[in-house]
Amino acid sequence: MRSLLFVPADSEKKIAKALSVGADCLILDLEDSVAPQRKAAARPLAAAFIGETRDKPDRPRLYVRINALDTADWELDLAAVLGTRPDGIMLPKPRSAEDVGRLAIALDHAEAKAGHEIGTTRIIAIATEVPMAVLTLPTYLEASSRLDGITWGAEDLSALVGSAATREPNGSGWTSPYKLARDLCLFTALAAGRQPIDTVFADFRDTAGFAEECRLAARDGFTGKMAIHPGQVAAINAAFTPSDSEIAWAHEIVALFRDNPGAGALSLRGQMIDRPHAVRADRILARARLAAR
Repeated sequence: MRSLLFVPADSEKKIAKALSVGADCLILDLEDSVAPQRKAAARPLAAAFIGETRDKPDRPRLYVRINALDTADWELDLAAVLGTRPDGIMLPKPRSAEDVGRLAIALDHAEAKAGHEIGTTRIIAIATEVPMAVLTLPTYLEASSRLDGITWGAEDLSALVGSAATREPNGSGWTSPYKLARDLCLFTALAAGRQPIDTVFADFRDTAGFAEECRLAARDGFTGKMAIHPGQVAAINAAFTPSDSEIAWAHEIVALFRDNPGAGALSLRGQMIDRPHAVRADRILARARLAAR
């Protein structure tokens, strides 16, 4: 999944528009973008949309962001949407991978009750939204097999930290604490064999700044990014889709090592190519296959 678009689940207008924007994944949001007094109304809207969309050809993946596990809402969220078989659940504010395990057990029970195959509902965790979570990221190396991706967030974290800002005023990027959270998310996801997903960019009117942040995220190793506005989806898809020249390079590297299976290092156009280049080539081709789905 390159682009993951948040859609407020209490807005019929925004839900209706979401299918047409080209996102790889729609995250029907029952948490931050829905006021407490609107959550009860949002749940059946989310469930109805999933039910109507689930069997359409070429549809995006359908996730639901439930409320945090320390609230009274999350079980109501699951009860409302699991019967319509969303592809996955986004878990906000986990303190560690133990919360992922707690959600996985709840999904086991919900799938069994609904008569669905156990294990089909996947999980994406927003793994840095409370200070303790940043310190427990290594626990995700042993997380539930349901876990598909790990992403990070700065806004909720900054509120609890008491930061005056999360970004440098000169536009040079994240301040130090949030660079740390970002980098740890990237390394943890890759070490755990899950998709590393970059966080949102709140100023959706700053198209140049957003495109640059997408470019840097793809450069650093993230394979997707979350969006808060439909206008951000095209830039995400472009940034996380390998170019034709990258794909051609990757095919050439793969073929070179395939034809020389015992080699540790080879020469290509006057440059030394070794096994790390082959690993990178494989990752580029995997990204290209995902983008072509």
